Amino acid sequence: MSDRHVYEYALLRVVPRVERGECVNAGVLVYCRARSYVGVRTHLDEARLLALDPRVDLPGVHAALRAVEGVCAGGAAAGQAAGDDPGRRFRWLIAPRSTIVQPGPVHTGLTTDPAAEMERLLDLLVR
Repeated sequence: MSDRHVYEYALLRVVPRVERGECVNAGVLVYCRARSYVGVRTHLDEARLLALDPRVDLPGVHAALRAVEGVCAGGAAAGQAAGDDPGRRFRWLIAPRSTIVQPGPVHTGLTTDPAAEMERLLDLLVR
């Protein structure tokens, strides 16, 4: 029997001006049901974001990314999602929205370590 488990992930994208359709990848969300794991890692390249929109609200973007981190962490930091299981928190975070921080499409893979996979994806797709 394999020790690899199915996981799902979605990129977090910052879309400073929706009408232009431009975005900067700023994080990755990972969910692994078999491990009851949901996690997020963020990295905002402010210079790239400012190149798209010099007037972007950087403190607001950082606050939105911290809010996603809080929901993933669970507990009091998750607000109304505090009592939800990891799967429900992940599904809530990947729901389409029209805010400045938006989830991308969900992709799947196999992993033995969801946290390590999250770091690999962050390096590959965000940094």
